[in-house]
Amino acid sequence: MGDTYEKVKVAAVQAASVFLDRAGSTEKACGLIREAGRNGARVIGFPEGFIPAHPVWYHHHVATGAIANRLSVELFKNAVEIPGPETAALAAAARQAGAYVVMGVCEKLPNTIGTLFNTQVYIGPDGALIGKHQKIMPTVGERLVHTGGYGDTFGAFQTTFGPMSGLICGENSNPLAVFALTAEGTRIHVMSWPNHFPTSGDPMRNRVAVDSQAFAQMSKAFVVSACGTVDEAMIEKLAAGPAAEKFLRSPDCCGGSVIVAPNSRIIAGPLGAEEGMLYAECDLELGILMKLRHDFAGHYNRPDIFQLHINRAAPQLYRVHNAAPEALPGLNDADALAPPAPRLAGPDAPEDEMQ
Repeated sequence: MGDTYEKVKVAAVQAASVFLDRAGSTEKACGLIREAGRNGARVIGFPEGFIPAHPVWYHHHVATGAIANRLSVELFKNAVEIPGPETAALAAAARQAGAYVVMGVCEKLPNTIGTLFNTQVYIGPDGALIGKHQKIMPTVGERLVHTGGYGDTFGAFQTTFGPMSGLICGENSNPLAVFALTAEGTRIHVMSWPNHFPTSGDPMRNRVAVDSQAFAQMSKAFVVSACGTVDEAMIEKLAAGPAAEKFLRSPDCCGGSVIVAPNSRIIAGPLGAEEGMLYAECDLELGILMKLRHDFAGHYNRPDIFQLHINRAAPQLYRVHNAAPEALPGLNDADALAPPAPRLAGPDAPEDEMQ
């Protein structure tokens, strides 16, 4: 008898944060995790920055204005430490659900003020904190509150059904990031998206569909795209004016969650602007069938021509000469400020370089 490949039920959560309310957003997230678990989901993906919110006010307010500054301070005050009370609550919900959870959070490092990361947290069905991914490059207005992560939090992580991965919003269309995760063998990939794009761009749902299908085509993985959505409480707190309120209430402004198979076909969704949850059964054997045709990190590539090298090290910002690391917790060693990087799907190449 040969190898067997599982059928894995996945869920894409489309919901609005309890805007800039860490406790409220965490409680809502835990309820949604338990609901998805009761419905049989073994992988549950959440939107970008779900706890406590994503800094969408920069689409509607002057970046250095009083309203934007006030909302940004509230974002920091409600940001999540990893690990911390919020990740402990999420872990308990994941354990109850028996599911892998990919949760979008706005992250702050312990004992720091002022610097934030746009982060996906990875939690296992046993409640273990597997790791995290910090968005490598903040997009447009995010740069005013988020800094970029490094290679130490990039990569696929191991699950009971094989490698799994996640990326955030625009980096899902970064060709090198897509190839890197393809080379690490990802079988299920979670995309986390905000609740809307800038007023000057295409509707978010268009980009979500294109990027989800493109990633599936290149990686031959199942793609779970979880989008945020807008509620009246957020519109009120944004205080963005009549034109923005009209835009935010448009059904074309937000939503668009989808689940895509390795053959690039949409198998669930897209959702409209409403809150909801998509489910799909992912037959992992389909990935084999599609990779027999195009394995872009295997037989359908030319490593003598194309190679990609990954730097998994984080730069050291501050160190004290001859000081023992334990003497300066949280200051001289970036690793002291963050949990370990995600466990990777396969062994790294020599010197942490992947080719």
